Amino acid sequence: MGLLLRWLIAFLLLAATYNPTDYNYVVWARANYVEELPLTVLLGLLLLIGYVIYLRATLRSIGAFGMTVVLAVLAAVAWVLHDYNMLSLDNGAVNIWLAILALSIVLGIGLGWSIVRRMLTGQVDVDDVEA
Repeated sequence: MGLLLRWLIAFLLLAATYNPTDYNYVVWARANYVEELPLTVLLGLLLLIGYVIYLRATLRSIGAFGMTVVLAVLAAVAWVLHDYNMLSLDNGAVNIWLAILALSIVLGIGLGWSIVRRMLTGQVDVDDVEA
């Protein structure tokens, strides 16, 4: 359940920032930044904090190489689905949702890598301790 929750929060973070609907931060900020500048800055900073948490944890746990490998696997899955005519890439909105899904999976795995590692190996990660 922990891994699923981490992925869901990553998905919500990415979708709240931008998605193909009109209900996202980028569209709202462009339309309202003049009248709502303080709120626009506050919400932007809150989103930035979310990205810093997820990206830092992901880079520390699986690194840039791990992120690349996960994205490559997801791209290969999309390629196979497209090759077997199970996925059409003609719709731009669907492509954006697929990108949000793929990026959220990378961030969710990165933040929950300790859980995955413990499930696979039985080894527990210990936080770095400063003396």
